[in-house]
Amino acid sequence: MELRTIYITTKNEEESLRIGEALVTERLAACANILPKIKSIYRWQGRIEKDEESGLLLKTRADTVERLIARVKEMHGYTVPCVVSWKIEEGNPDYLDWIEKETSK
Repeated sequence: MELRTIYITTKNEEESLRIGEALVTERLAACANILPKIKSIYRWQGRIEKDEESGLLLKTRADTVERLIARVKEMHGYTVPCVVSWKIEEGNPDYLDWIEKETSK
């Protein structure tokens, strides 16, 4: 089973908590870690922006990523939310089994 880490930025900690709780409740993610305050610098609509945001790290199965992204887009306040995924190559086998178990219905 292929597992993934998902990284999302949100406008604030409250939005991260709301999205993270929904995704764990719906079994689209096994775990959500909130990074309450991050500083972001990015280009948006031709301008350089500097903002405080919140970060969200999720662990899930690869076969849930498409549904997870669609769900985040439904709940997120941004027009183009950052939702990126990378493959989990290695880890504690017991923890990886737990991710699989918690995201299976």
